[in-house]
Amino acid sequence: MIRRTRFPLGSRKLLLLAPAAGITMLVAACGGVSYGATTAPGGADYGGGSSGSPGTSTSTSVAVRVSSLGRILADGGGRTLYLFEKDSGTTSACDGSCAAVWPPLLADGGVQAGSGASGALLATVTRGDGTKQVSYNGHPLYYYVGDHAPGDTSGQNLDQFGGGWYVLSPLGTQIGN
Repeated sequence: MIRRTRFPLGSRKLLLLAPAAGITMLVAACGGVSYGATTAPGGADYGGGSSGSPGTSTSTSVAVRVSSLGRILADGGGRTLYLFEKDSGTTSACDGSCAAVWPPLLADGGVQAGSGASGALLATVTRGDGTKQVSYNGHPLYYYVGDHAPGDTSGQNLDQFGGGWYVLSPLGTQIGN
């Protein structure tokens, strides 16, 4: 025997609205790019803080870490940083869908050199949307969403969005072709 459960009239409305609410949340999550607290599919936070905490912080750190590619730039949490060869000087050529795949390293406040990095090579540049992006030796810095853990370098030597992507040496020059 099949037993029917009766719900009060108000509950039926909630049951009908639940799928719509889920779809709305999914669309909202996919609809925009938030550079301040971007999370990669593997859960890596791309907030840029020196402690690895979500969101931008008042002080963003860039340091040098040892990888399979040699000594490269990383943020304070050990996440690899990249340059985009299509950038023109300190002007970023990566926004919209590009920035969803290659989130910029942003700073709300100052930037500081961590272990092995040069403070003289650190600066911030203003992006088209008014946010401040960290640059090193004149190159705006980015993460790659395909890097899921500190030390990953899966974005190295990729050709996407009209140009190549490369890790940087402690001198701020690209490593690789």
